[in-house]
Amino acid sequence: MQYYLAFDAGTGSGRAVLFDQSGAEVGAVGQEWWHKSDPRYPGSMDFDTQGNWDILARCCRELIAKTGVDPKDIKAVSATAMREAFVLHDASGAEIWACANVDARADAEVRGLKADHPGLEADIYALSGQTYALGALPRLIWLRTHMPQIFDSARSLTMLSDWVLYRLSGELTSEPSNAGTTGLIGLTDRAPLDAALETAGLPADLLPRSVSTGEVIGHVHSLAAEMTGLAAGTLVVAGGGDCQTGALGLGVVNEGDCAVLGGTFWQQVVNVPLSLRDPTMNLRINPHVVPGLNQAEAISFFTGAVMRWFRDAFGQGKSYTELEAASKSVPAGAYGIIPIFSDVMRYGEWFHAAPSLLNLSINPETSGPEAIFRALQENAAIVAQRNLQAVFELSGNCPDRIVFAGGASKSSHWSQILADVTGIPVITPKVKEATAQGCAIAAATGAGLFASLTEGGRAWSELEAEFTPNAQFKPLYDEAGARWERAYAVQRDLVTSNITTSMWQAPGT
Repeated sequence: MQYYLAFDAGTGSGRAVLFDQSGAEVGAVGQEWWHKSDPRYPGSMDFDTQGNWDILARCCRELIAKTGVDPKDIKAVSATAMREAFVLHDASGAEIWACANVDARADAEVRGLKADHPGLEADIYALSGQTYALGALPRLIWLRTHMPQIFDSARSLTMLSDWVLYRLSGELTSEPSNAGTTGLIGLTDRAPLDAALETAGLPADLLPRSVSTGEVIGHVHSLAAEMTGLAAGTLVVAGGGDCQTGALGLGVVNEGDCAVLGGTFWQQVVNVPLSLRDPTMNLRINPHVVPGLNQAEAISFFTGAVMRWFRDAFGQGKSYTELEAASKSVPAGAYGIIPIFSDVMRYGEWFHAAPSLLNLSINPETSGPEAIFRALQENAAIVAQRNLQAVFELSGNCPDRIVFAGGASKSSHWSQILADVTGIPVITPKVKEATAQGCAIAAATGAGLFASLTEGGRAWSELEAEFTPNAQFKPLYDEAGARWERAYAVQRDLVTSNITTSMWQAPGT
């Protein structure tokens, strides 16, 4: 039997996941992590390259021990990661600075860019599908101002998926599906945007050699083998951004295909042609790992993180499973509770209201943990439905099904809620960890098991269950969504009035 290993450097955890040649998950080991803010710099979110590499390496060692697989039978390894996060390397390749995905320290830099270059953001969006909200350009200008020694020493920029592979192989590379989220490369040609780099005073070759998902970039070197337990010489294959590899793992490889990936963040994606842009700049457009396709994407912020917060703060020691089991007795609509957490996607003016729960009563039966838990699940689906509708209207396509994956899709109850709220059948895959599976498909393609990523995605994606919308609930959820929308607008106004503090806001908003 041959095996393929995926590293996943996510927002909330680092993991190693092993698949066999049939696409079956053999085992997984992960560890939750979070990213520290530097108290000197509001909005900062640093990424600890050494500490987090140690976590990933340990997960790999434990996975190999847990599964009993001979490392020599692991034919290839790849990596996927949260997007937008990046690492800067000096001339020797050493990591000198890194940030996580929603780092928002560059507030003044965004304001300066908008004032000094009023048309630049729209120009960058037209070419890259990205705004300043999560892009690399403002952060790089921030470094030039606040950490000039690091800025002057930077010779290469890698995304976290590229960085994991660098740690394994010593090869500095740039894969477009993830690098595209920086706003520094084009959507059609996947080439660096020289004008954007010049604005920051950066060389055009800051991005290392470009590689395609599924391309062999090197081999596991001896030090990485010692740390991870992998065999030296194992093929190292280019991976990609977590959302795009997740779509690959789900077999979402054709134009018009749709998926919801339910993790720490929820991503709602639809495959679109290379030419599509959003004139409102509310949605982002990213390169897909599949050649010839992009993805229109909307993001629900911190959806999984909110569930973790609720479990830890109010769950009274109960697990997710126990909380959900208790919440099933709560009727649809959750007694009118209105959660205020993630807003719909507003990529050009992106900020969220203060975390809140509205319309609670003092009756513990209607506003206790069970009711709030169900309200949070329903609200996640309501925000996803509104985000998806925006993508459908932009693309002109409404799919006949939504593929739902990630940790949230392990819940059949949540899957049914998503179907009821959207009014579209929801399909869940047999392998719920689609992001890692798509990454393993990339590794397997590089090792020659598949002739193309598309072939691998179709071969390994296996759907397990279908959830048919219950039509009687659609009017109820539409009404709940309308109330949420009106309430959220008021809560956003409280933030802009400096009465409450945003859950997260993009720099410059």
